Amino acid sequence: MAIIRSLPALPSSPAPLDTPVPTAPRHHLRAVDRDEVIDVAEFLPPGATWLPAPPHTLPTLPGQPPMVGYLVLIPADSPHLTRASLPVAPLPDEAEPLVRIDTVQRTAQLNGAELDLTYLEFELLAHLVAHPNRVHTRDQLVTTVWGYGHVGDGRTVDVHIARLRRKLGVEHRKAIQTVRRVGYKYTPPTAR
Repeated sequence: MAIIRSLPALPSSPAPLDTPVPTAPRHHLRAVDRDEVIDVAEFLPPGATWLPAPPHTLPTLPGQPPMVGYLVLIPADSPHLTRASLPVAPLPDEAEPLVRIDTVQRTAQLNGAELDLTYLEFELLAHLVAHPNRVHTRDQLVTTVWGYGHVGDGRTVDVHIARLRRKLGVEHRKAIQTVRRVGYKYTPPTAR
């Protein structure tokens, strides 16, 4: 049974889009007991809804207890969230990402040159680029990229990864790394 929690609705007079979201002071992460209930409402923007993430979408580490995650749903027209208020890890001055994904126009560029990708190659690359340095099992990739209805095995993922590596070229093919007996991870190449 899924637990869904909603936060209060947005105020009747929304703030302008360029108004920054007031942020609460940062808290340190800590372990919680299995039965402990945490009120996360104070950490989320107004109007957001959160629910537990399906266990199969969370990474697992050998010898470690299962991870717990939550999906946070924010209305697309939320006036309290601006792109500038989203947390983005800054890149060092000399590091410029070589792979750029435009999900609106469904284009992928490598060092400014557009890559010719099939639908599934684009989806796979976009997913890997969106989650850099994270190891994805073949099953996670099949579920996320191909969808629940896909019938096949991890070999399908291997074939698409090989095609992506060829299209990235000799110089950047190692951006998609194989983690033996687990799956794949994307390590962003940067300009030199």
